[in-house]
Amino acid sequence: FLSLTYIFSSRVFVSTWNVGGVTPSADLNMEDLLDTCNSPCDIYVLGFQEVVPLRAANVLGPQKSNIFMTWNSLIRDLRPYVRNPSVSCVGCGIMGCLGNKGSVSVRFRLHETAFCFVCCHLASGGRKGDEKNRNSNAAEILSRTTFPRGPSFDLPQKILDHDRVVMLGDLNYRISLPESATRLLVDKGDWNVLLQNDQLRKELMDGQAFEGWHEGTIKFAPTYKFYPNSDEYYGAVAGKKGEKKRAPAWCDRVIWSGEGMKQHLYTRGESRLSDHRPVKAIFTTEVRVSRTQRGNHSFFLSEKFDRITGRFEMPK
Repeated sequence: FLSLTYIFSSRVFVSTWNVGGVTPSADLNMEDLLDTCNSPCDIYVLGFQEVVPLRAANVLGPQKSNIFMTWNSLIRDLRPYVRNPSVSCVGCGIMGCLGNKGSVSVRFRLHETAFCFVCCHLASGGRKGDEKNRNSNAAEILSRTTFPRGPSFDLPQKILDHDRVVMLGDLNYRISLPESATRLLVDKGDWNVLLQNDQLRKELMDGQAFEGWHEGTIKFAPTYKFYPNSDEYYGAVAGKKGEKKRAPAWCDRVIWSGEGMKQHLYTRGESRLSDHRPVKAIFTTEVRVSRTQRGNHSFFLSEKFDRITGRFEMPK
């Protein structure tokens, strides 16, 4: 048979959430976290920081429901096209292993395209110069993360050698303004001035710690730090003594590296479970697909969904 290579658009959902060690309640709004109101995606990446064990019943519901079994069958159909999965963990602390910061990276090949997703929790701290510790953490993660080359020795070993790379997590970058000025600008909703002083934006623009990385436009309020079960930022309620100063910040971010990716959604969720708000993003990514002329069928969940709803079109 004649072998052909197509470029397909695959939808990728990415979400990060620092859950603050809080056990989720039974009524946790997973629709807010997973953005189920939008069209389905082919890849779902959920990154968590400061996690406690999640009860599956709270998250997935009955595993024998018709909906669950239908989606599970679609996933089984697509499993042969996802190859060479691998995980690599890096601890950022004493001797590279002690401490509560670091990363978990997952890589796999979807058809002929190598993906890598890096979930990070970088160094905290709102003092001047603390951003250098975060830069150091990020550099250490990129340097030390290594994957096996695979049976045919053709798989990338380092994060940035993959075709599509996404970093997500509590990156902990702050706003380089006095706390009072930051709070005033947050109250006014003046994201432009705040972002001009955002540490991660500066690093992305300077191209030192994150050369070649990209971030979508931020049009949502800072994601940290909130009182539990509240929409009030920490320190905003008068009369509470003994509180550490915690100016609002966009600690929780999604950035990407490489070509062939386009972001369509970048926003925050509104779950009040922890002192952070979750952040979510949706991308379309180019995926190279090799197949014979006879093997002309759908390869992605979003294709299957669109075919059912009459929205599917074969690539030209």
